[in-house]
Amino acid sequence: MVALAHMSRNTLGAIAAVTSSLCFSVNDATVKFMSGDFSLPQMMFLRSIIAIAVILFVLAPFERQKLSLRGSRQGVLIVRGLLMVLANLFFFLGIAILPIADTVGIFFICPLMILAMSVVFLGETAGPRRWSAVGIGLVGVLIMLRPGGEGFQIAFILPLIAAACYAVLQVMTRAIGDAVTATTMSLYLQLSFFVIMGAMGVAFGAGQYDGMGGELFAFLLRPWIWPEISDLPLFLIIGVATAGSNYFVSQAYRLGEASLVAPLEYVALPMGVMFGVVIFGDWPSLNSWVGMILIVGAGLFVVWRESLAAQSPDRHPPRPH
Repeated sequence: MVALAHMSRNTLGAIAAVTSSLCFSVNDATVKFMSGDFSLPQMMFLRSIIAIAVILFVLAPFERQKLSLRGSRQGVLIVRGLLMVLANLFFFLGIAILPIADTVGIFFICPLMILAMSVVFLGETAGPRRWSAVGIGLVGVLIMLRPGGEGFQIAFILPLIAAACYAVLQVMTRAIGDAVTATTMSLYLQLSFFVIMGAMGVAFGAGQYDGMGGELFAFLLRPWIWPEISDLPLFLIIGVATAGSNYFVSQAYRLGEASLVAPLEYVALPMGVMFGVVIFGDWPSLNSWVGMILIVGAGLFVVWRESLAAQSPDRHPPRPH
């Protein structure tokens, strides 16, 4: 604790960003590992219970934050929760079928989507270089998707939809700024999972629709089963990893400069490759490598341009993330 107290805010922000990426990657790998036995809504429902407990009894007391479910931004927080649920559903449906590296790689088009949406909906500006980066990122996605090619799968569209939902969510986060604490935002997200996944469990948790839609929806419509004692550590892992990832990414942007923190989020990609190879034996194809390099390169270029613009004396301070 003494050593942490003497670290700079940027150093603490960098540590938080890498920790967040590790939590995300552990969560992804564990969900994929469990996808053959459990329904996705059931996993997300049980995960939300654990995450809510971590937020209420660990993070909120540690941060000394007052949690409130009411306020002027309540409608925005509810919509953010719905978008996060959709993003997770599409992302994990993809991860159950595709290699982790491919799913995460396609999802990383998200920062470029945020750039485009911020220009359209928030009135932010972007020059031709940043728009060129968006175009390069889209080329990377097309290379990974291989539309019309032999390797194309409809499942490739799932992380793309997840990225779009997450991008809209983050644009909304920029719009509300510092009006809501990070802990309250995290609590709203997990309560959204708890309510919506619970409703899905009531609707088709008995497995009456299992088998409809083939492999693509098997993970979604599988009947809920009672976990065995040996499964509980896995649920504990995804619950703690979820709460930790949301908390640490918020801390990263609160403590460190965005130009330092944002590139470190891409650490999740090599982590995803590592987990995919070590646990599942999934080696990315050449197309996947080329696409990921273009997407990540374009994203890092946008981050670099943002850092240059932030240093300009003529520029207003950037909106908080």
